[in-house]
Amino acid sequence: MTANRVLIFAGGYIDPDVLKEIRQDDYLIGADRGALYLVEHGIKPHLSVGDFDSVSPEEFDRIRQASIELMSCDPVNKDLTDAELAFDLALQKQAAEIMMIGVIGTRLDHTLANVQMMLRGMQGQVKTAIWDHHNYVTLTNSTCQIKERGYTYVSLLPLTPEVTGITLEGFMYPLDNATLKMGQSLGISNKLTGPTGTIRIGSGVLLIIQSKD
Repeated sequence: MTANRVLIFAGGYIDPDVLKEIRQDDYLIGADRGALYLVEHGIKPHLSVGDFDSVSPEEFDRIRQASIELMSCDPVNKDLTDAELAFDLALQKQAAEIMMIGVIGTRLDHTLANVQMMLRGMQGQVKTAIWDHHNYVTLTNSTCQIKERGYTYVSLLPLTPEVTGITLEGFMYPLDNATLKMGQSLGISNKLTGPTGTIRIGSGVLLIIQSKD
């Protein structure tokens, strides 16, 4: 089965407004407690996956009964996080787009791993993003258009040692053939001047974060 868009719900904070954006043809994956979130909001996951060590036996039974498909794994003898297990399965769906929701939390190690996971989507030519109330995160290695999504800022951070040839159109602070290196803050807190903006780069991988306080 292929899917045009896969939404992964993980165990971090999930803005209820995100649920309003679910489309009828979306394929929904609940990763561990993210599956419980869907079930508690009356949404049936197409697939629930993880070790389910963050839910009670009663909650796990609710997930099992509500899910179209369930994949449970041993919490000790596994090499991948629940989010990466879900991401691998999303890639297998040959989706055009993968949205990760609830993957930014108090664990910085998990958050950074989830951000870096988007590189695998890009390598497979799958549009990948992280989405929550405060942030919309994506990346590019060529050209992309940024839409106004209700966030205040657009920040650019290199995911490779340097990103060259950065040209911005439709931004308050334009750049023309600029270079960003890891550790530099030049790309922080830019703003769109209209409904869309265009980012072009020559080489490297650029992380794009739309954010608000």
